Amino acid sequence: MRVKRPERFQVQFRDASLDQMIPRDHRVRAVWAYVDSLDLTPLYRKIRVVEGSAGRDAVDPKNLMALWMFAIIEGISSARHLARLCKRDLAYLWICGDVGVNYHLLADFRTMHGEFLDELLTDTIATLLHQNIVTLETVAQDGMRVRASAGTSSFHRRQTLEKCREEAAAQVKKLRDESDDNSDTGVSDARRQAAQERAARELLERVNKALEELPEVQRQKDQQNKSKRKEARCSTTDPEARNMKMAGGGFRPAYNVQFATDAETRLIVGVDVTNNASDGNQMRPMHEKLCERYDKTPQHYIVDGGFASRGGITAVEQAGSQVTAPMTYVEQIEKRGGDPYQRRKKDNDEMAGFRERMKTEEAQNRLKQRPSIAEYPNAECRNRGLQQFRVRGREKVNAATLWYVITHNFLRMMSLGILKPA
Repeated sequence: MRVKRPERFQVQFRDASLDQMIPRDHRVRAVWAYVDSLDLTPLYRKIRVVEGSAGRDAVDPKNLMALWMFAIIEGISSARHLARLCKRDLAYLWICGDVGVNYHLLADFRTMHGEFLDELLTDTIATLLHQNIVTLETVAQDGMRVRASAGTSSFHRRQTLEKCREEAAAQVKKLRDESDDNSDTGVSDARRQAAQERAARELLERVNKALEELPEVQRQKDQQNKSKRKEARCSTTDPEARNMKMAGGGFRPAYNVQFATDAETRLIVGVDVTNNASDGNQMRPMHEKLCERYDKTPQHYIVDGGFASRGGITAVEQAGSQVTAPMTYVEQIEKRGGDPYQRRKKDNDEMAGFRERMKTEEAQNRLKQRPSIAEYPNAECRNRGLQQFRVRGREKVNAATLWYVITHNFLRMMSLGILKPA
């Protein structure tokens, strides 16, 4: 029987560069071409090592940005996993170009540049508006709850948090005293002591932050349960996360991620991350942000029933947009012989106009388009790994979300032919 067996010990010379090993139509080239076309001056300004001075050379921000975008396209959200791929996967090796990276560098880069990513989103959409590719005539908003990097057991009441603070403060003091007493220990012991002290100090900071967040958590609970007061709890792992009801029916620590999407292109034009589980108060802030950023008021603003509060509808209508949202209790009112679209006693002019408009066939047809507009980017981001955040704190969570937004818009621009393959 003749078979071909692997030969792993034969020394061979392969006369090929990294660039020759990547096909000309590989999508990693498109990612690199896009990143190479961006103005990364704000990122270069943060590099402290300059020519003629001491210090190691910094890794080019282009490399790090291309690595994260390509990783998200492939559904990778772990900095450690990405660092491993940069040592063994050809596409990631091609981006690195023999420049070494580690997981700590990658993790820091992901969360340090949220402001730059936010400006990049604004500049991209503003440019497409100028080119009449994005119109913002019709915008749809939707929210999704994404699990936080915290466990349910990390939530505690005030009494327990205060006890934790006392214990953490005592531990920090104890470790500092031990560090002073053992100043002559070896390098490895000094590093171990420094790591223990840092961990205790960070725990103390998180507990203090949790105690600061408790009044706001209590306020949110009181709004949701006006008839039954429940004592607030806050997480010592991620104090800014909140317990939210997830799609599967259970409650988990999570953040509420809000996307606003242009109806024509399905590009994400606005993003926000909140720790309020309800969508009821999220329409007005997002609408104001869009109008301010792009100096344009959408003609139609489509949301689902969770957003359709009286205050939100009134504010958006007064700003110049026509709200399209499902109305509640329509079938029940019709069964009783009433008109669900008729003006009610407490209605102002904006609410009355909203009810009258939702009676029309045009508004109903527009409402049917909402899932294909608003839920499309949610599904795309979830499919690419936005199932659970790997960072903690609202600021870092917002930065991590923006990576998915920038990557989603890049893929949409490629699909629409706005960007050409490299």
